[in-house]
Parts: sequence; C-alpha cells; structure tokens
Amino acid sequence: MLDFSLEGIPGMLLYFSLNTVVVFIIVVGLYARTSKRRPFYFSYFALSMAIFLMCYILVDVNIQIGFALGLFAIFGIIRYRTDTVPIKEMTYLFVIIAISVLNALANSNIGFLGLIFANLLLVTGLFLLERILNLKQESSQQIIYEKIENTHEDLKEALLADLQTRTGRKINRYDIKSIDFSRNIAIINVVFDVNKAGK
Repeated sequence: MLDFSLEGIPGMLLYFSLNTVVVFIIVVGLYARTSKRRPFYFSYFALSMAIFLMCYILVDVNIQIGFALGLFAIFGIIRYRTDTVPIKEMTYLFVIIAISVLNALANSNIGFLGLIFANLLLVTGLFLLERILNLKQESSQQIIYEKIENTHEDLKEALLADLQTRTGRKINRYDIKSIDFSRNIAIINVVFDVNKAGK
C-alpha cells in the first residue's frame, strides 16, 4: 500500500540542509581556496546529496555498519579512466562521503545539536590542517623531450632550466621515466604548482 504521508519530510529536509551547508563550507570554503579543479566541485556535491539521501532513506532497513564501510571501500578505490585522482582530491572525496553518511545515519543517535557539533569538529579540523600545513596543489605532466644529452647526471640544472623555459612553469621536481637512444627522446614527468607560471 502506498504511503503518501509527509511526516518524515521536514526532518529529512532539516538534516539534508545541514549536510549541504557543511559540504558547501568544505568544498567552497576550504578545498576551492587551494584548488582550481572545478570538475571535482560538481562531483563532491552530487556524491554528497546522493549518498545522504540513500543512507537517510534506508536507515530503517536492516543495514549494519558494513553498509557504510562498503561505501568507503567502493569510492576509496575509484580511479577515473581518463586520469588518476590526485591524493588530496581523494582525501576530500573520502571526507565528503564520511560526512554525508554521518549526517544521514547519526540523526537518531546523538541528536541534532550533537550532530552539528560533530560537523563543526570536522570542518575545524580540516581548516586547521589546511592552515597549518599550507599545502599547495601540485599537478604533473608527461613530456617527450628530445635533448637527451641534458638527461646526463651532471646536467641536472640545464635540464631543469630548459624544461621550465619550454613549459613556462616553475617546476618543483622532475622524473626521467625512460630514455630511447634509438629515437633520441626521453619521457620526463614534471611536477609543478597549479596556476603558478614562470620562474
């Protein structure tokens, strides 16, 4: 028999609003300040809403803690086909999943005020980590390099200077993946700060 009762909707909207506000603070207030990876913004919000609603609606079903841990396991091993998800983005993804599950499943255990306090603890912890560690977001790029004479151990500075000139970026470090003497090329992976160009 269909149930058209609206009894549970106000409570769901209350906790959904809390979850959305907290995720907004984490994504826009913390993550976006050090990252320009805009596609992740959408993913974080979409995943948060989907996971929250799934957990909240299914909370009365006979689901044990393995359900929540299963979500962490599934999304914790995500690797998109086009690119490997950087470790910082994966960490924020885990945080978004965790906070969404927490807000959905803890609503009847610690009360609304207790839940707000738990959310504040998490946001404060993330803020302090970002502020204290002051981590810069790095990105990497693979380059096909034809001046293989610069890959000699004694020419590290010349290689670094040439890579920075060619890419227009301040390169933090590089890694020579392979050298093909028959084709006179080297495959080099360079790491640089996002949105920081020049020397």
